[in-house]
Amino acid sequence: MVYERLKTMASTRLAGQRSAMLTLNTTEIVHELYLRLNAGNELAFEHPLQFFSYAAKAMRHLLADIVRHRMRVREGGELQRVTITFSAIADAAHADSMVHALWIERALSELEAVDARAAQVVELRYFAGLSLEQIAEQLGLTRRTIDRDWQFARAFLKTALDAET
Repeated sequence: MVYERLKTMASTRLAGQRSAMLTLNTTEIVHELYLRLNAGNELAFEHPLQFFSYAAKAMRHLLADIVRHRMRVREGGELQRVTITFSAIADAAHADSMVHALWIERALSELEAVDARAAQVVELRYFAGLSLEQIAEQLGLTRRTIDRDWQFARAFLKTALDAET
C-alpha cells in the first residue's frame, strides 16, 4: 500500500515536469526515495501521514538533486562525444523547464526560511498530494489556518518565481 502511494506521489510530480525529467519513471523515483529513506536510519512514525510528510520532503530534495545533476551535465560536467540528433536538440530545448524546477526549489527554500509551516504545507500539498483537510489533521491545526498558510505560500512563491524570470 505504501509503495503504491509513493508511486502515485512520484507520478503526480513527474506528470507536471515530464520534460525536465526526461528519462525518469515513477519506479526509479520510488526506489531512489526508498534508498534515501532507508540509508541506515531507524525511522519510526506514529501515524502514516507523518511518514508521507517525511517522504514528501525527501522527494522534493531528490527531484531537485536530479535536476541539479542534469544541469551540471548540460554545463559540461561529464563531457562525452555525441552525435547531434533530433532527440539531442529536443533535449536541449527542455533545459528551460529544468531551470524552472531549480527556481521552484530555491523559492521553497526561501519560503522555508520565512515561514517553515507554510513551506511544510506546500510540501504536503504538492509533493505528498494531501488535501488541505489532511494537512490540517497532520499538523494538528485548523483548516482555516492551513488555508491562510496555503494562500501565503502561493503568493510568496509566485512573487519569488516572478523575480527569477
